[in-house]
Amino acid sequence: MARYTDAVCRLCRRFGMKLYLKGERCFSPKCAFEKRPYPPGARSQRRRKVSDRGLQLREKQKARFIYGLMETQFRRYYEEAKRRPGVTGDNLLLLLETRLDNAVYRLGFADSRNEARQTVRHGHIAVNGRTVNIPSYQIRAGDAIGWTEQGKRSELFAAAREGIEAKTPPAWLSLDKAELRGRALAVPTPDDVPDLFFNPKAIVEYYSR
Repeated sequence: MARYTDAVCRLCRRFGMKLYLKGERCFSPKCAFEKRPYPPGARSQRRRKVSDRGLQLREKQKARFIYGLMETQFRRYYEEAKRRPGVTGDNLLLLLETRLDNAVYRLGFADSRNEARQTVRHGHIAVNGRTVNIPSYQIRAGDAIGWTEQGKRSELFAAAREGIEAKTPPAWLSLDKAELRGRALAVPTPDDVPDLFFNPKAIVEYYSR
């Protein structure tokens, strides 16, 4: 599947806020947004008025890039959220948060979602004791998330163990720092998302037109 391959720091500058796409680098002085907190490209003194449609598109694009999805896949998540009972925006957020790669990132097993996706792809993560190498795999309440034997021999596991003490997962996940294992305690709600940088309601409005 195609992926965004340009410099991700440009995305933070484009949206005018940190999206924390590069893990620890985003907290260091090397962060591009800290050095140049303005949009990439030629700088203009004119202020352009953005329409409601443009603002909705902006929120959708932020969500896409945060979770590392292409448009077709993101649209499928919206259609699934719309089919489910309840508030569509909350359903969409739930589907995005319960992706396996996101859960691996939330548990602190990887510094970024991109690194978490690679960790899953390489067969380093097990769900309920079985290897799962599909980043979009949906985590359910009660699922146990850990490392495979292959994963425990990797440099990624060593790096995760070294930095795990500083990690605090959201309320819907529990973490055993000694064993580097996690568990989904419940399905997440919007209040359980510690860094909600986009507006799910605006995304629903964008697709509803």
